[in-house]
Amino acid sequence: MRAFVRSALVLTVGVCIALVSYVGIAAVTLTWAGTHHDSNTVDAIVVMGAAQYDGVPSPLLASRLQHALDLWKQKQAPVIAVTGGKRAGDRFTEGDTSRRWLTDRGVPAANIIVESVGRSTWESVENLAPLLNNANVRSVVVVSSSWHVQRAELSLEELGFRAHSSASPDGVLSGSSEKSKLIREIAGVCLGRVIGFGTLFDITG
Repeated sequence: MRAFVRSALVLTVGVCIALVSYVGIAAVTLTWAGTHHDSNTVDAIVVMGAAQYDGVPSPLLASRLQHALDLWKQKQAPVIAVTGGKRAGDRFTEGDTSRRWLTDRGVPAANIIVESVGRSTWESVENLAPLLNNANVRSVVVVSSSWHVQRAELSLEELGFRAHSSASPDGVLSGSSEKSKLIREIAGVCLGRVIGFGTLFDITG
């Protein structure tokens, strides 16, 4: 009996150590992705949506769009894909607001792909995937906030694209609400890597 208890205790401790190590590694890779820029030339730059206010990008969305515009001007990709639907009562979608912001700054409309239905990361990339495939896009660089960019990158990889990331310089995480975002992202990346990000969305919505 003592041997059984000892074995069970050792197994439990081993599992706990493995889980803590896995979460720690996930946190490190997420942080690394949020502080490094991939400069590979790709087929398209994918900008993850954020709030818009009656057709005007929020500061967070504007930061992502400016970063994508800078990459486009540096010829990292010929195409920019923008994403994001709208909330009930909104007149404009995040995707359409982003397209207008980019065309106002010189990006030809023909060089912009718009996904304007998704209301979550997975919905946006899943709806965007056929649009990218129709445009013969196989490789992308994902632009989003430092704490979010890795999940978006991994989601696009799950959908068959060669994905890289380039976090937008929209500020350092601060305050309890932002820290909670980081914790949720670490948990999401940990689970998504194991069960798949599509399955994770099916479970959590």
